[in-house]
Amino acid sequence: ETEPNPSIFQTSYCLKQGIIYCKTVKIIMATIHAKEDFDAEACAAELRKAMKGFGSNEKKIIEVLTSINNEQRQAVKLAFKTSLGRDLVSDLKSELGGSFEDAVLALMRTPAEYDAWSLREAMKGAGTDESDMSEILASRNNAQIEAIKESYSKQFKRDLEADVMSECGGSLKRIFVSLVQGARKEDDATDDDKAEADAQALYKAGEKSWGTDESEFNRVLMMNNAAQLRLIGEKYRAISDYDIRRVIEKEMSGDLEFAMVALWLCAVKPAEFFADRAYRAMKGMGTADKDLQRVIISRSEIDLEEVKAVFQDKYGKKLSKMVADDINGDYKRLMLSVIG
Repeated sequence: ETEPNPSIFQTSYCLKQGIIYCKTVKIIMATIHAKEDFDAEACAAELRKAMKGFGSNEKKIIEVLTSINNEQRQAVKLAFKTSLGRDLVSDLKSELGGSFEDAVLALMRTPAEYDAWSLREAMKGAGTDESDMSEILASRNNAQIEAIKESYSKQFKRDLEADVMSECGGSLKRIFVSLVQGARKEDDATDDDKAEADAQALYKAGEKSWGTDESEFNRVLMMNNAAQLRLIGEKYRAISDYDIRRVIEKEMSGDLEFAMVALWLCAVKPAEFFADRAYRAMKGMGTADKDLQRVIISRSEIDLEEVKAVFQDKYGKKLSKMVADDINGDYKRLMLSVIG
């Protein structure tokens, strides 16, 4: 589980009259935070009032749900049922519609429930959305993967790994099955010599060879922690004109390319990965609403502030501005409230 208000500490130094002064500032990376004076029963009453009678007060629903974090929303669900004898999610479904309803229901799921639901959506019916699967499985840590598997089984009475194996094939299936094990290295240990060897191995498997040894990329990306992968990236840049992301894009294509880029970026530059996902959900005609919702809602209590900063730097416009131009109505108001 992520901490309620993920943050980083930024330290700056200045020299004045021969004395070095140090200043450390805590930077909050989440946009949704735990409400300090939280009262689950009061929130439940506000939501009931907003939905009672003819029509709904969507503005109040948005205000209540985005002023508290996910853990508090779960407490409100319980308080709603305990104090009113009604199911909050069922009431929301009956009152709302369209993409606004979808986004509200996403907010009401726990992170594990939301990820498990998204994975089932990606695999059920005709065809498979491999990019959604890559995004979720490559970006979640081991504990989150275990929680997703448990929720998937509880919600759908199905086994996640078995579904992955039946829906996917080839190299992509091997990547997803590896990720579903939830056994990737999460320590911070680094080994300079090993990083040098792995950088050389990737160079030989890709740029230096005729064709691409995808299994070598899979091995390096899957068997190293994030700190070691960053070091491998530095070593690779010393022997190549390209960074590892660009090499993957040059050497591979389609869903496999996307999965490999997801593995790489989610380890070394997660905010860039999610900024790219948000942009692709909105560029061109129409909006990939489910993708947009998942990026914004799933990162809202982790690093959405950083995603916003990377988005603006890379694409020359604010995430909130592009969202406001792309969607409308209560759906837009809800998403902008989450973005902050």
